[in-house]
Amino acid sequence: MTNHSVLFEPVTLGALELKNRIVMAPMTRNMSPDNIPGDQVVDYYRRRAEGGAGLILTEGTCINHSGANGYHDVPYFYGEERLNAWQKVADAVHAAGGKIAPQLWHCGGMRKAGTAPEVDAPSFTPSGMNVPGKVNRYEMTKTDIHEVIAAFAQGARDAERLGFDAVELHGAHGYIIDQFFWEGTNQRTDEYGGSPEKRLRFALDIIAAVREQVSKEFPVLLRWSQWKSQDFTARLADSPQALEKFLLPLSEAGVDAFHCSQRRFWEPEFDNSELNLAGWTRKITGKPAITVGSVGLNADFVPLPGEASFRDAEPASLERLIERLDAKEFDLVAVGRAMIANPDWTSKVQSGDVDSLKPYRKELLEQLQ
Repeated sequence: MTNHSVLFEPVTLGALELKNRIVMAPMTRNMSPDNIPGDQVVDYYRRRAEGGAGLILTEGTCINHSGANGYHDVPYFYGEERLNAWQKVADAVHAAGGKIAPQLWHCGGMRKAGTAPEVDAPSFTPSGMNVPGKVNRYEMTKTDIHEVIAAFAQGARDAERLGFDAVELHGAHGYIIDQFFWEGTNQRTDEYGGSPEKRLRFALDIIAAVREQVSKEFPVLLRWSQWKSQDFTARLADSPQALEKFLLPLSEAGVDAFHCSQRRFWEPEFDNSELNLAGWTRKITGKPAITVGSVGLNADFVPLPGEASFRDAEPASLERLIERLDAKEFDLVAVGRAMIANPDWTSKVQSGDVDSLKPYRKELLEQLQ
């Protein structure tokens, strides 16, 4: 039997001490009517904290900008009523012995025109494109860029004020920060585009603004990915050298940990090395890295933009994961669908009761979980 003890070693993210290396992955569920996380959402996160997860990353929650939302019934992270609701979530997780960070989200060009409730807001993008070569969205002005930067900073400030333990910036999967990263959707000719270094500036300015609004000890995480919801084969870096040029400025700007999104965590990122995306990120930056992607399940996911439409999957061995974690390839492990199906996934793995783990079924998201 695989020895899972390495999963349950304590770990730190900046000044934040976690009791184990297991993270609940952020997963959009479209279950916040009026964009307010209600009692069901409180219970959902509380149960995963009771189940033993060391850190909970919330589903994407929209920042205070008119074009941030792209989907129905997703939560917002601004406004007194919404923030009071998030306060209840944080308090419930803490009462259950857990730690929690909101994932701050701006959908950018993934937003479709007329999306409620901000039906008149455009789809904000670096260059008017949601996919390469097709201009069918709104191109952001400098004023727009500065307003979005300020909104991310406001969200981070509110997260610390409400007592959250950290904050994660969603810079992955083809949403707004990632659209600036990606040459395919960033064809700007000003200081926010035109070269790999300039395509980083939007994220660097966000990180700088966030760091100005939170205490020095408050951890800032960045989720990033090579793949996009618009193109699973897209890449920001084709070599370790290109990846270093991408990651080091972000690390130096003040990212405390990187959440490295892959569809299958066991796949190597580059030829001639077994390291996955989190492994390379940790090697290059020296910062804690979170791996994610079909952990504990036998099939990868195929998400639709903004929807948790994942493939059904059966429980799978953790042997490969444990071996790589034990080798210090990465520091933490984010668990998604397996924790939807098993709120107590962490405690079951720790007790060795893995045979009782339930498979993931899509209809679970429609139930009170």
